[in-house]
Formats: sequence, C-alpha cells, structure tokens
Amino acid sequence: MLYEILKPLVVLLMRAWFGLRVRGAEHIPSSGPALIVSNHQSVLDPPVIGGAARRQIYFLAKAELFRIPLVGWLFRALHARPVRREGSDPRALRTAALLLEEGKALLVFPEGTRSLDGRLGEGKPGVGMLAVTSGAPVVPAYVSGTLEALPKGAAWPRRSQVSVSFGPALHFKAPISVGRKERYREATEEMMRGIAQLRKQSDTIHSADH
Repeated sequence: MLYEILKPLVVLLMRAWFGLRVRGAEHIPSSGPALIVSNHQSVLDPPVIGGAARRQIYFLAKAELFRIPLVGWLFRALHARPVRREGSDPRALRTAALLLEEGKALLVFPEGTRSLDGRLGEGKPGVGMLAVTSGAPVVPAYVSGTLEALPKGAAWPRRSQVSVSFGPALHFKAPISVGRKERYREATEEMMRGIAQLRKQSDTIHSADH
C-alpha cells in the first residue's frame, strides 16, 4: 500500500528535479516473474529504476540498513529485502529465487557494488545462476546521471539529467552441453553485454541532444 501511495509522488519529484527520462519500459513484462539487471552508480538507482518501471519491483539492500529503527520498516514496505555485503549470502539467493517464484519483478545489480567512475565492472556469476535456474525473463537496464546527482559520500542529490533505458528481455535455458558453472558465467556475461549495449545507445542519444 505504501509503495502504491509513494510511487506517483516520487516519480513526480524525479521528473521535476532530475528531468527523468525513460526508454523501453514496455520491455518489462506486465505480469509474472521478471529479473531486471542494471548497472549501479548510486543509492538513487533502485528508486529511479523503480519509478521508471510500470509495475512494482522488489530489490535487495544491505542488511545493515534494516537494523536502523523505522528505516528497516520503511525499506521492507518499499519492497527491499536484506542481503549481507561481506562474502557470499546464500539466503539472498534463496530470497531472490522465492520472489521470482511468486511472480514478482526483481531488480539486481550484477556488479554487486557501486561504480565510483561510471565504468561497467564484471558481473557476478550468482546472478547468472539466478537467471538460469529461475527461467525468468531477464530485462537489461542502464541508468545514467545518478552518479552525478548523488555520488558516494554526497548528502543531498544535485540537479542532473537522469535517464533509464530498458532493453528486450533475454532468456536463459538450463545447461545442456556445458557445465552449470560455465552456463551461469555465460549468462552473466550476456547480461553485461546487454547493459553495455544500452549504455552505448544512451551515450549516442545524449550526444545527439547536445
């Protein structure tokens, strides 16, 4: 309920403050499981991508935030689920898999951490495993402008043009001719190529606008 109430207001604020632009939102399935995979530059990324999507999305956030009074409650109400940052967290993968089994749209960041300079890093194979084992359509996304709007360490978001692009869904089947780990790695690499392609398109559009 809180998500439904706040989303229109947040989107309005984003359009006013960031001039939020959205491309390809129709690529996100309107119902059923969907895994949205995106680059990660700022703590603004989850609400910006959530605002750009036409349906409610879930995401994973660092477990420490859930220990803060009220903040933890708010995060859960806004569809966040806790994940440990240090080492592997099998519970996070189980939580993610369960959300997809329930037909939810889940946002994950394959790189696992924020980029400090905007460059794309290497994707983690755990995201590939989630895609392959769940069979959910995987929608690549690229968000730009959030690094300039709220870089790491900044206390308040600055005015900056923010845009989100979604690409056609990718589909991954269970491994047949190759080993499981190899298939998971290949799936992650394909996701990152999809994100990189969206970045290239976004840069071309941005250059044309100027």
